[in-house]
Amino acid sequence: QVQLVESGGGLVQAGGSLRLSCAASGRTFVRYAMGWFRQAPGKEREFVAAINADDGNTYYADSVAGRFTISRADAKNTVYLQMNSLKPEDTAVYYCAADFLSSAQAMADRTDGMDYWGKGTLVTVSA
Repeated sequence: QVQLVESGGGLVQAGGSLRLSCAASGRTFVRYAMGWFRQAPGKEREFVAAINADDGNTYYADSVAGRFTISRADAKNTVYLQMNSLKPEDTAVYYCAADFLSSAQAMADRTDGMDYWGKGTLVTVSA
């Protein structure tokens, strides 16, 4: 069993930055590909970014590439999402997900079916 707890959300002006964190319980964190997804009001959940468990390769949605950076600290069982140059359209609840023995690209190809999900953290970007 893995529990994921997101933190770091909040209110920021357009052009600002936030760093989200996702703390995972369990001793097999290193075997999970990790990802971030988001769901804006009235919209379906969408993929944001993911990172491999083994080689650290990353994958990004076109809408955030060049602005967001995903990273992981396996010693801390934590994955991060650094968000820069935020736009009002980035406003959403951001969810952390873990997928056992998966890959970043595989996580990018679907928005459900992950092994574990966090409860989400709200990011609001004002114009």
